[in-house]
Amino acid sequence: MSRYEDCISSDSDSDSYVSGDEEQSEATGGAGVLTLEDDEDTTLIQQNEQVLVQAMDVYGEEHEEETINETTNEKEEITEETTEDDDKPKKKKKKKKKFLYICLTSCKYDSVRRVSRRVGFKEVGEDEDWNLYWTDQSVALERVMEMKRYQKINHFPGMAEICRKDLLARNLNRMIKLFPKEYNVFPKSWCLPADYGDLQAYSRAKRHKTYILKPESGCQGKGIWVTKNTKEIKAHEHMLCQIYVSKPFLIDGFKFDLRIYVLVTSCDPFRIFVFKDGLARFATQKYLDPTHANVDNVFMHLTNYAINKNSKDFIRDDEAGSKRRITTINKWFVKNGYDIDQIWRDVDDVIIKTLVSAYGVLKHNYRTCFPNHFKSSACFEILGFDVMFDKKLRPYVLEVNHSPSFHTDAKLDKEIKEALLHDTMVLINVGAIDKKKVMEEERKKVKERLLHKGSKKATREQMDAAISSHLEQLEKFEDAHLGNFRRIYPMRGSEKYDKFFQTSGSLYQETAAFKARSEAARIQREEIKRKQEKLDSILKKKTSGRDPSELRPESPGGGARPKLLTKRLSNPGTKPVRRFTNGTVQRAENKVISNNEVLVETVPIDSSIPGAIVDDEELERISGLMQRDNLVRGLGVVEHVYRLLHATPGTSGGHYHSQNKNHSSQPRLHSVSFQKFFF
Repeated sequence: MSRYEDCISSDSDSDSYVSGDEEQSEATGGAGVLTLEDDEDTTLIQQNEQVLVQAMDVYGEEHEEETINETTNEKEEITEETTEDDDKPKKKKKKKKKFLYICLTSCKYDSVRRVSRRVGFKEVGEDEDWNLYWTDQSVALERVMEMKRYQKINHFPGMAEICRKDLLARNLNRMIKLFPKEYNVFPKSWCLPADYGDLQAYSRAKRHKTYILKPESGCQGKGIWVTKNTKEIKAHEHMLCQIYVSKPFLIDGFKFDLRIYVLVTSCDPFRIFVFKDGLARFATQKYLDPTHANVDNVFMHLTNYAINKNSKDFIRDDEAGSKRRITTINKWFVKNGYDIDQIWRDVDDVIIKTLVSAYGVLKHNYRTCFPNHFKSSACFEILGFDVMFDKKLRPYVLEVNHSPSFHTDAKLDKEIKEALLHDTMVLINVGAIDKKKVMEEERKKVKERLLHKGSKKATREQMDAAISSHLEQLEKFEDAHLGNFRRIYPMRGSEKYDKFFQTSGSLYQETAAFKARSEAARIQREEIKRKQEKLDSILKKKTSGRDPSELRPESPGGGARPKLLTKRLSNPGTKPVRRFTNGTVQRAENKVISNNEVLVETVPIDSSIPGAIVDDEELERISGLMQRDNLVRGLGVVEHVYRLLHATPGTSGGHYHSQNKNHSSQPRLHSVSFQKFFF
């Protein structure tokens, strides 16, 4: 029997979780249970002690608490012992049992409470010291950052990356751009309104397609509708639009999907398990290809249980009804000659790839919130994957639910969901971390900080060796407590997913669009840098050999030039002047620096007073004007301005383009006027 075919018979194993007292005995794995009554026969106690010794040999002292906690009560055992000095019997109290505590303040499901009591948890309030916190909502970073190392919570921070429909589509769209063949695991999707233009362009190119619209976040089929006309979709609506799988795989003529329960016990590294049983949810009317007439028939095109349970055609039958076990579907596949092993290999592949698309965010958030959790994962999560097959039996993930319903309004739901909860609470091994040991380590660290004693930090090799040893012990525990789960990652051959992990990790920091923008910005910066270097080299050549104090200030009057070296004026008899802001002018004595240079001291100039014109400065000014004139004419600015102002009031039109014989004289007049216009 293959590892997939054994799912077929697992439905009978789940019945044991419904029957009163028998449930509690099976929850303890069939081992002996300590009772409230004293028993002269110590065989039962010895068996438990042997179990503890074996557990300590394999898992250490931390496993002792878990084994003890499988019972619900313990009575003090009074033993008599005599001493050499006194023959009176002494009362010796046996070590009190340590309970595991669960907080269910934010949980509305009675099934979770029943199973937690069966496993051996004691319910406490939110303000009390708990080992396991179970909530129906996603968790905030503030809550998980306050957790202690011996505590666990049933959600990962950041799992919304695949549990929100819009974020799931964005993550998978990124991956499919990089791996178009490997990541064909979900229908083509658009996140509206951001992708509205792409959707309309696609609908024009691919006519006769059917689309399904879903809210960005939601459950139970609320707000879902189907259309064949994208013009009915409003541009401003925040929705997820997907290509409708118009050729689904049918059983007995009905469309269906699978609710597959996936347990993630660790995100760095991933440890992923699939529950062997689950739910197959059927539409209540036989499927027909979507047309404009039937797209509004939700009982034909939607498989959500919350919708179809209201249909008059809903059938309650485990073998042929509107809701069946996955094991029943497996039997149908085998009976009709389908390769059940290949079907579930493909489903496992879709689940792993979907989770890998969020690996970067999950890892970052987890390491941010739990920097010191290396030996045991502080989080776990039960995810509800909704998977549908096309007519070629290729699986597609439709959505992922971070809090699948644990309501047990039918016997079928009770058997499957309570078995799922029981095996989950056993597999996560809440008692693996010793609370007392953790508290002692924390006190020791605080004491060392207060006394400024630096403890020796473990080397990288020591850390890797410790983590490797822990993973080996963890795998042994998982193999012994899988229950009705099967591990899909890591497994033999999981190396093929390594390339997806590397890419997904980089996507958290660099999306494809971000990388493109960064590359364009880098090229632009390099171009600007080259231009700046070229300009600096030109300016350096012009200013080489000149004193930096000769440079003019950027703003007029922004600062006086205390000393300026200029060439001798054209009239050597003219003395340089000292100008004052009050309008007075005073001649200054020339201090000869060389045969051709004099030193002139100046102060801020009053432009209302005429001053002597320096020949070199005037030549430089005229040269700049000529360069500007040539530039303006070379760019065609003069002709463009003429066309704009041609024949408008206040201008003389008709001369510039009408000259024939007077070609040399007319443009000259216009050029002068335009030069005055610009300068």
